[in-house]
Amino acid sequence: MARCTLATIAREANVSVPTVSKVLNGHSDVAAHTRAVIERLLTEHGYQRPRSPRRSNRRGEFIDLVINDLDSHWGLAILTGVEQVAEEAGLTLAVSAVHNRASLTRRWLQSLLSRASQGAILVLSDLDEEQRAELARRTLPFVLVDGVSAPPPDVPSVGTTNFAGGFAATEHLIGLGHTRIAAIGGPESLLCTRARVAGYRSALEAAGLSAHRDLVRYAAFHHDGGLEAARRLFALAEPPTAIFAGSDQQATGVYSAARERGLRIPEQCSVVGFDDLSFTPWMAPALTTVRQPLREMGVAAARMLLRVINGERLDSHRIELATTLVIRESSGHRARN
Repeated sequence: MARCTLATIAREANVSVPTVSKVLNGHSDVAAHTRAVIERLLTEHGYQRPRSPRRSNRRGEFIDLVINDLDSHWGLAILTGVEQVAEEAGLTLAVSAVHNRASLTRRWLQSLLSRASQGAILVLSDLDEEQRAELARRTLPFVLVDGVSAPPPDVPSVGTTNFAGGFAATEHLIGLGHTRIAAIGGPESLLCTRARVAGYRSALEAAGLSAHRDLVRYAAFHHDGGLEAARRLFALAEPPTAIFAGSDQQATGVYSAARERGLRIPEQCSVVGFDDLSFTPWMAPALTTVRQPLREMGVAAARMLLRVINGERLDSHRIELATTLVIRESSGHRARN
């Protein structure tokens, strides 16, 4: 296989070779989105950064953000928060997208350790014991954001009140008179999915309603996942009159499935999402959703990382930011037969 060159990366990213070089050398005068694209291509091609002689034992003047997916409003919102703090601290932010692929995660780890980053923020990264041990051995500070599983108590992490968000969304629908409420979770292995569905079940039980097994579906956190799950729900002999989707992107799929069935939202099916991404007020009808403070989560994670880097004592190794129900037009009172 031919060795990947800067020209190869520049051509695929549709930028100049000097721009790729700036990203490699930690310059701050490259737009965040362009830098993210270049970092993703460098990772995917396994580009080997040339080693430079170390002038001292001091780490570089940058931090890393490692994220599964930047091709979404969700990832970009977190990136915005991290970038804000990095800029305030005079640090350059290096961004790597691993797309849930173990090979890219390994390459990222090798790359990060070789270029002596000050620390890393890991977003939805399934960090295994071997990788965690390697980071600890190299004394590299890191913070987890919205991890796949519950982090060990001594690992700094940032999350959101997923259980409370799921409870609030379901309680809102119950208050509108709905009794047959479905939930579409994300991948069942994710901690956030389990917490949101648990909140949904708890709200139903608190209202004396049954959480029917056939009304809970799991799918990927994107449009197609929501579409397929909603199609199955609408095909039930007794379909739901309301759906709590585990993400706003899934909710767009629910809208598509409802249009296919000729169902009007909210007159014939109410929909509540989760995240409050920037496009939700412009959906037709505007989406009721649980606001997850994504940018603020990025800010909190970056500030926590800087405190660890500076050797400061953390008041708590776990920060959970509050979710908020944002009521718009997609949820309404259950139609009477």
